[in-house]
Amino acid sequence: MFAQGMNHMTPSLVTPGMNVSSTADCEAGEGTIEVDGRIVATAVGAFSINDGIGTVVASKPIVTPEIGDTVLCEVVKLNEKNGEAQVICVEGKPGSVLPEHLYGQFHVTNIVDRYMHQTADAVRRRDVCRAEVKETSPVLRISFRDRDDCGVLHAICPPCGDTLLPHLDGDWNVQCPSCGFQSYRALADNYGAGWAELEQGASALNNAGKRWGAAAEAMFGKGPAGRATFIAADVREDGRERTYFRFEGESGGKGRRPRNAPGCRLFVGGLPREVGTEELRALFAEHGDMTDCIVLTDDNGVNRGFGFVTYSEKAQADAAIAKLDGHKINGRKIGVRDADSDDKKSKRGKRKDPEGLKLYVGNLPFKATEEQLKAIFEGVATVNELVMATDNAGKPKGFAFAFVKETDQGEAIVAKLNGTELLGRKIKVDVSQGGKKGGKGGKPNQSAGKSNREIQAMREEEEDGKKRRRRRGPKKD
Repeated sequence: MFAQGMNHMTPSLVTPGMNVSSTADCEAGEGTIEVDGRIVATAVGAFSINDGIGTVVASKPIVTPEIGDTVLCEVVKLNEKNGEAQVICVEGKPGSVLPEHLYGQFHVTNIVDRYMHQTADAVRRRDVCRAEVKETSPVLRISFRDRDDCGVLHAICPPCGDTLLPHLDGDWNVQCPSCGFQSYRALADNYGAGWAELEQGASALNNAGKRWGAAAEAMFGKGPAGRATFIAADVREDGRERTYFRFEGESGGKGRRPRNAPGCRLFVGGLPREVGTEELRALFAEHGDMTDCIVLTDDNGVNRGFGFVTYSEKAQADAAIAKLDGHKINGRKIGVRDADSDDKKSKRGKRKDPEGLKLYVGNLPFKATEEQLKAIFEGVATVNELVMATDNAGKPKGFAFAFVKETDQGEAIVAKLNGTELLGRKIKVDVSQGGKKGGKGGKPNQSAGKSNREIQAMREEEEDGKKRRRRRGPKKD
């Protein structure tokens, strides 16, 4: 519905985008445009039709800045060598600026007559400034440097929010009355109430043309991190105690782990992939108070197979070693030892197998459990230990090693159990290549009658025992 369709009318208030008339009643004049036979307002103001022409008289005129004009602006964006300020008004020209003149850009060299490392060293976001227009096209460019009345007019303290007061103290020319924060601003003559009455005005505190002192150069030398400010608790916060993130076990001061008494920190290896920090904590919690507990993970968050537990007392750590070293988690034995012991390297030597004759059990169903496999040996041999082989993800490889008490009955045990059916599959049993010889338990030809899969499994077992020795010396031909 149109605001007016006749030549004689009472002016009515319209806003941009409003349909105010049609081309049948008038032509588009100032403050309006024609769109598909409609007259549409482009400004806020009073619409009227005079002599067949529809116009909108803006309630607030549009102002176009010119070179040499003075603008009041607020700093809204700072980069290392330039910044941007939003124009509030053009002094002496009341009205609104067009969108293309709403933001003025400035370079670090156009702030003050001193060498500035970064724009943030002379102005900060939310500073209210006076600036001179240097260019209007293609963008509005402004400068604070060439006139004493240009520069920062009002600034707030970054840490606490109070108004900064002019106060010259070495390199710094502003100070916060609440928290004592000191900084530097490119001040205009009439910065703050009453300072315009000084003989030279507040711009005299800028130390134009002077070199920086040791305090400023020390801050500049630290880079952007050295310019950071700490939010004070007395103005912008509500008084609640601040808490900071830190890794578990870290000291609050320098982010380092506290130094523990010797013997309190344990290394836990051989962890299944599905075990995390919380599961490890629950396992070790019954032996004492822990100051730290963590399972190490890779970049993808996958368990790396080991972790560390730290107790407050050595006696608690010793009790955990005695109870949990060799403990099984999901079928895998874990190793627990003093992480800081001098003899830890010797403990990493050749792995010692459990007592008994070592038998290879292959062609196992992947769903076979340790209990089901032990049941096969009942009435035939006494199993001292059973090791189910798994990959890095904890998935079964389809073979295992059984250590039986009857070291002199290897051939008899193999004859009875080889070919036994387990979950629909016939398993293969043989004396392992690393099995002990003794009486009739001597090992037969290791490759005779074996599948490629079984031979590969036995080769892996043999290579596992030589792995550490290979790392320390060159391979022999």
